[in-house]
Amino acid sequence: MITIKEAITKSELTAYIKFPFSLYKDNKYWVPPIIADELETFDKTKNPAFEDAEAYFFLAYKDNLIVGRIAAIINWKEVKNQQKMKVRFGWFDTIDDIEVTKALLEKVYELGRKNKLEYVEGPMGFSNLDKVGVLTEGFEEIGTMITWYNHSYYADHFEKLGYIKEKEYIESKFPFANVKPEFFKKANDLVKKRYQLAPLNFKTTKEIMPHVDKMFDLFNESYASLSSFVAISDTQKEYFKKNYISFINPEYVKFVEDKDHNIVAFSIVMPDFAEALKKSKGKLFPFGFLHLLRAKKQSKSVIFYLIGVHPDYQNKAVTAIIFNEYYETFTEKGIINCFRTPELADNAASINLWKHFAPVIHKRRCTFRKELL
Repeated sequence: MITIKEAITKSELTAYIKFPFSLYKDNKYWVPPIIADELETFDKTKNPAFEDAEAYFFLAYKDNLIVGRIAAIINWKEVKNQQKMKVRFGWFDTIDDIEVTKALLEKVYELGRKNKLEYVEGPMGFSNLDKVGVLTEGFEEIGTMITWYNHSYYADHFEKLGYIKEKEYIESKFPFANVKPEFFKKANDLVKKRYQLAPLNFKTTKEIMPHVDKMFDLFNESYASLSSFVAISDTQKEYFKKNYISFINPEYVKFVEDKDHNIVAFSIVMPDFAEALKKSKGKLFPFGFLHLLRAKKQSKSVIFYLIGVHPDYQNKAVTAIIFNEYYETFTEKGIINCFRTPELADNAASINLWKHFAPVIHKRRCTFRKELL
């Protein structure tokens, strides 16, 4: 018999977070989260996402053992401002038992029907900066700290339960040796001169902080046209500044300014923390933070996390300035491998940015949708 219980207390939420640690115990491709960070993500008093969203966390039990988990989420900004009558689900993991999947999803349906919503979609988090999608290809590729990993049967469960693929995402990689400066060097010089633009680089995290709010404002502007986009609020900006900017090497944050010092483009690249997180086993202490600090300083792989260009400067080769700056930084750092975070498979403009680097798609993932009848 399968029993579903809501995880409410700290100990219950800790069990919720730790379930994948046992599910993927012998899997060398799964990358664990930091348990303390996950607890803060689920804390309604600390995570500003709860200002515009509500979420409930459920555990599935069978023979008194945890066999699955799911989060049922409503992003009310998405529902009210965009009229997307959607209930989300995320942080989904289960054993290979479709009855467990079915029982967990029923809790999502209950929340959706209670609020007169029309369909369910997932897996996805609270916002566009959260993890997204169930892996459908690339099960023998190591995950990252900003993606979910899952067993191949997840997608099978959804399809058997009447779900259809809603959005497809691709992840690509290329060796830094593929980056030839002749593809952007000339454009870099021309664009800077024509539009009176200049790169802005940083050496310390302290130098970045005064610019972060403007960067997130530009993020909201540059991604507004995407159908799945929900803008980041001012309190979320503060939260991300406090929790995540310190994870990023300051020299891996690049801005482009106009002559009046307005930011017209930005990019964030992160070191690859996958192996460090595996060694940390979900804990910062006593030694986890040392593994992360070492990876931050020494990792020879990088992940292109975000890149945004103001609508007025899109299609004007402004990214050539960013690529030129990264080329110099990565050459100095001895970077070997470059990875892209999930991007929508139909976002031709974004995909086209990377064509000269001959990227190889090594993972695919998607969200699944089902109507609530």
